[in-house]
Amino acid sequence: MSGAVEIAGVGLHRFGRFDGTSVVDLGLVAVRAALADAGLRRGGFQAAYCGTVYSGVAAGHKVLTALGLTGVPIVNVEAGCASGAAALDLGVGAIRSGRYDCVLVFGMEKMPAGIIRSSFFEPWREEAGLAVTPAYFALRAQRLMRESGVTREMLADVSVKNHRNGVHNPDAMFRKEFSVEQVLSSALVCDPLTLFMMCSPNEGAAAVVLRRGGRGGVEIAASALRSHLPGSVLGEHTPLSGLIDDTAPPPTSLAARAAFEEAGLGPGDLDLCEVQDTDSARELNSYEELGLCGVGEAGPYYAAGHTQMGGALPVNASGGLLSKGEPLGASALGGIVELYRQLRGEAGARQVDGARVGLAHTVGRGANASVVILKR
Repeated sequence: MSGAVEIAGVGLHRFGRFDGTSVVDLGLVAVRAALADAGLRRGGFQAAYCGTVYSGVAAGHKVLTALGLTGVPIVNVEAGCASGAAALDLGVGAIRSGRYDCVLVFGMEKMPAGIIRSSFFEPWREEAGLAVTPAYFALRAQRLMRESGVTREMLADVSVKNHRNGVHNPDAMFRKEFSVEQVLSSALVCDPLTLFMMCSPNEGAAAVVLRRGGRGGVEIAASALRSHLPGSVLGEHTPLSGLIDDTAPPPTSLAARAAFEEAGLGPGDLDLCEVQDTDSARELNSYEELGLCGVGEAGPYYAAGHTQMGGALPVNASGGLLSKGEPLGASALGGIVELYRQLRGEAGARQVDGARVGLAHTVGRGANASVVILKR
């Protein structure tokens, strides 16, 4: 594939809980905003890709039907938490191949209350805790504490950092600061993770218009989507089951390597990141898997303040999923929207000074991991 792809416009329905608002209505808000931002009217895009998990059959068709914008190819994509990123990857590939000049990508979700349930895991496995559950997240956190110099206070401080950033994000669900003590004293979910260290599944939508590049906009320098390799007992695909093989690279690392190679960049070229923080430990784990620091170095890397606002590489300036919540189909595209606004200098009080290159990361059960690099 060849040819530059850039973002022409973005739209978002803020994340939260919206009783009485359908998932289609959420999608309509985001799509209308993205099309308006891109200055597009009827016939302005040649294909559409919709990422969603819980919205049912042909969900993307319902949104575009309501807008009278059908007739183009509409592809509905499911890849767990990476559904929106998978839809984006298809759109980028379609433009780079020369098939289309402009496409619409959007994602939306109304998540059921409680922990994320998934038919990917058989009922017996979920009942036994062998699924993506707080028990699994906690084991991953415990391994970070044992192998990467992470402390309970660091786990709490990740939540403090992200909620502090989220105060300045009008699209976030939770816009309230917490102290380390408040996070540590919140209800224990599964040791060492407390309630305020975990994100909330919720509702929302996000949309991005992609076009052939060359107009000086925010460019998609790389888009990489990778699935798991078998072998890890703590892999997102088969948590708490399978062989223990620490030599098998996780899908995030596979995607990161591919993205950096495609973009011709490295971790040292990044100005900011939006990474998966389903729980506090997941963010710290992402540092190592993305190559932001070495394996086993997440604790010292965080303690040095690199990922704070004003640090060398701010992470989750948006507030992350801990502050925004996670509507699966929209969460990955929400990270793209944040980076787009940051690179255009439109992020307001949470603006990262001089941001020119940003990385968005999503990983979900399946396991599907996405790494997208934007530059301006």
